[in-house]
Amino acid sequence: MSEERYDELSRREILRNIGLGLTLTAGGADLLSAQAAQHVHQAVAEQKKSGPYKPKCFTAHEYRTLQKLADLIVPADEKSKGAIEAGAPEFIDLLASNNADLAAIFTGGLAWMDREMERRHKANFVSATPEQQTALLDAIAYRKNDAPEIAPGIRFFAWARNMTVDAFYTSRTGVDDLGYKGNGSMSEFSVPEEAIQYALRRSNLA
Repeated sequence: MSEERYDELSRREILRNIGLGLTLTAGGADLLSAQAAQHVHQAVAEQKKSGPYKPKCFTAHEYRTLQKLADLIVPADEKSKGAIEAGAPEFIDLLASNNADLAAIFTGGLAWMDREMERRHKANFVSATPEQQTALLDAIAYRKNDAPEIAPGIRFFAWARNMTVDAFYTSRTGVDDLGYKGNGSMSEFSVPEEAIQYALRRSNLA
């Protein structure tokens, strides 16, 4: 077996173990170690060397919806790059491809967003206008808006927001965004509350 082939199989095994090791909680995945998050980002980067990233878990439509959602949660602005540049959709897709429960949460949540947008505006989420997209997210971004008809959306958005922010701030883009200059090692990574609030202020959902 070639060394390159061995490295590829090793990366796949590491990713599978990371995915299977996720503890899924009510508001998002359990804490990923800094090392585990870096393995996911590195695996994405390796796959991009041979061309655009190809989703491993989601359909083309689901992935476009995830991209739009991530972009709305942590958008790029004149000062900083956003979730797309940070590879958040790829990060989530790769983890979901290795964890069936996580995949079910996202495929179900993305489908709910399409159904709700169809009910409101006769368009799926990606095809809706920016104003319609923001209005839906405004409704599901806060638990104070909880109502039976949008409760599934509120639960899903908590997942989507937490995982997008986690993916952003464990990426090189997110580290640069925080202005982190150190090079010390970490055994665990936990997104600081001030970083989450900063990301939310940058979004249209603040």
